[in-house]
Amino acid sequence: MPIREAIEERERSFLAPWAARSAASQGRARAEAECDLRTAFQRDRDRILHSKAFRRLKHKTQVFLSPSGDHYRTRLTHTLEVSQIARTVARCLQLNEDLSEAIALGHDLGHTPFGHAGEEVLHEIVPGGFYHNLQSLRVVDYLEKGGAGLNLTGEVRDGILKHSKGKGEILPGNSAEMAATLEGRVVRLSDIIAYISHDLDDALRGGIIRQGEIPDYCARILGDRSSQRIHTMVASLVSHSRESLPAGLTIGAEVLEAMERLRHFLYERVYEAGRVHHDFTKARKVIRELYEVLLAAPEEIRRESGSEIAEGNLDPQRASDFIAGMTDRYALRLYEKIFLPKPWAVL
Repeated sequence: MPIREAIEERERSFLAPWAARSAASQGRARAEAECDLRTAFQRDRDRILHSKAFRRLKHKTQVFLSPSGDHYRTRLTHTLEVSQIARTVARCLQLNEDLSEAIALGHDLGHTPFGHAGEEVLHEIVPGGFYHNLQSLRVVDYLEKGGAGLNLTGEVRDGILKHSKGKGEILPGNSAEMAATLEGRVVRLSDIIAYISHDLDDALRGGIIRQGEIPDYCARILGDRSSQRIHTMVASLVSHSRESLPAGLTIGAEVLEAMERLRHFLYERVYEAGRVHHDFTKARKVIRELYEVLLAAPEEIRRESGSEIAEGNLDPQRASDFIAGMTDRYALRLYEKIFLPKPWAVL
C-alpha cells in the first residue's frame, strides 16, 4: 500500500466523523495525479510553504512598521503561531491537522505591506475595494508560479477565503461567514487567539502600553502572560467544542467576553494609538503614490525596480497585485528610487 493510502486509512479510522478527510477532498480545479507519499492537504501545505508569497511574509508588518527589534512579530511569525495553535486545536478535537495547517499557512498571503494601513488605503483607491482574504485567494489561484497558481484543493481555498473577521463577531451567528469545514473554522479562531495575545505582547515590549493598563477582567480571566492567555483560550475552545460538536465550535462565555474586551482594548490603545498610527499615516502616502505612478508610468517602475510586470499600461487590478505583493522594505526602497531626488555625481 502506498504511504499516502496508509495515511488516508489512518484518517478514516482515527479522525472524528465530522472531520475532513483528504481522500474525500473536493479536489482541484485542474486534475492531478496523486502523490505516493503525501495526501492532498499535505501537498497543499507544502506548496504554500515553498511559495514566494510565503517567504515575503517575513518582511511584512504585523503591528509595528519595519520593527528594528529582533523579537517583534512579523506577518510570517504571526502565521506560524496561528498554524501551531490550529494544529493543537485540530489534534485535540480529532480534526484534520494537515488541512488546518495548510489553511493557516496560506491565510495571510495576500496581506499588503504596512499591515492593515496598506489594506485600508488600497481599499479606498482600487475600484471595487481591496480585501486581503480575497487577495490571499488570488495569490494561490493566479499569481504564484508565474500566473499558474498553486492549484489547491477546494477545502484549503475555502478556509483561506473565510478566515477574515476584522472587527466582526468572534463567533458569528451567520454560518455563511464561516468556512465550510471545521478545520477552516479552527483557523479563524486560532488567528484571533494568536493576534490578541502576541499583539498585546509586542505592545508591552514596545512601551505602547504598560502591564497595569490591561483591563482587569481580561487579566483575571485570561492570565497576565502570553503563554497563560493562549492556554486559557485554547483550553476553553477545546473543552467547550468537544461538547458542542458536530454542531460547531464554541468558547466559554467568560473567556469569549474577555477576548472581545481585549480585542477592543487593542484597537483603541494599540492599533489606533498615536505612536503607531503616525508611521502608518506616512505608509498610506507611500502606497497611494506608488499606485498612482504604477497606473501612469509602468515603464518607469520596470526601470527602477527591475520588475517583470506586463508591458504597456497597467490596469488597477495588476497595479493592486503588484503593490499587495511588496514587502515593507521593498515598498520604501521603490518609493525612494522613484520620488526622492538623487544627488548629481561630480567627476
